[in-house]
Amino acid sequence: MSSRKQFIFAVVVFGTLGPFIRQINLPPTELALYRAILAAGFLSFYLIIKQTAFDFKQIKKEMVLLFFSGAAMALNWIFLFKAFNHTTVSLATLSYYFAPVIVILVSTLIFKEAITTKKVICFIASTMGLILMTDIGESSGSQLKGILFGLTAAFFYSIVILFNKFIKNVPAIQKTLLQFIAAIVVLLPYVLITTGINITSINGSGLISLLIVGLFHTGFTYVLFFGSVKELSGHEVSLLSYIDPLVAVIVSIIVLNESILPIQLLGGAMIIGFTLINETEKKEKTKNNNMSA
Repeated sequence: MSSRKQFIFAVVVFGTLGPFIRQINLPPTELALYRAILAAGFLSFYLIIKQTAFDFKQIKKEMVLLFFSGAAMALNWIFLFKAFNHTTVSLATLSYYFAPVIVILVSTLIFKEAITTKKVICFIASTMGLILMTDIGESSGSQLKGILFGLTAAFFYSIVILFNKFIKNVPAIQKTLLQFIAAIVVLLPYVLITTGINITSINGSGLISLLIVGLFHTGFTYVLFFGSVKELSGHEVSLLSYIDPLVAVIVSIIVLNESILPIQLLGGAMIIGFTLINETEKKEKTKNNNMSA
């Protein structure tokens, strides 16, 4: 399978995450913990099979960034799962894809990246799309809460993206494994102190869905994702990543029979469309880590 096909397969899989999450009757923090444990186990096994050695000298230099990016990844997952529980998969995913807009804003403010007319127009239009998507006059309290959770997940994912800009000496799959381990270190004591362990309360379909989310959606698919992304240009990765929310909307409507209002669909299209337009002005970057659920 070509790198391009591998990448497309990976982002399509990411777009099907929602229905499986819906089958797992666990608190979001505990679900995030098991996802990290299963994915870390899969990546560890993969690296052992590949006989990949860790450069601990380089890892030591990046340890603080790896830890905090892993903690942000854990919070990203928690709030995304909360979003799935309070609104439709399509609205949760579309609000989550506001992350690139947050990255643009933060990069402009903190990293003093050049402000272009195109960036300003895209930011304003994407924000208008978000307002349309919330459809405040018609949305229920739970739906608005779900969209807010999706935006919070987007915020923490933007932190992961920004931290990763500074982690330059650890290969992508090894970096992801270490971030999963950091997420486990953060989540395990929190889960034990708050909700406790509830995995015995889920039924057979929930357990199977949990294994699919941890091993397939995260472990296996991340291997394909990072294995293919290094062979593609940054521009290709940016463009193809938007297959994820499109698949999520289709799955939400067809598989879960969830409804989405035309105005909300328009708002989501504006977020994705204008963010995509902004991507076209960026120069191609290699080995660029982009969006995944």
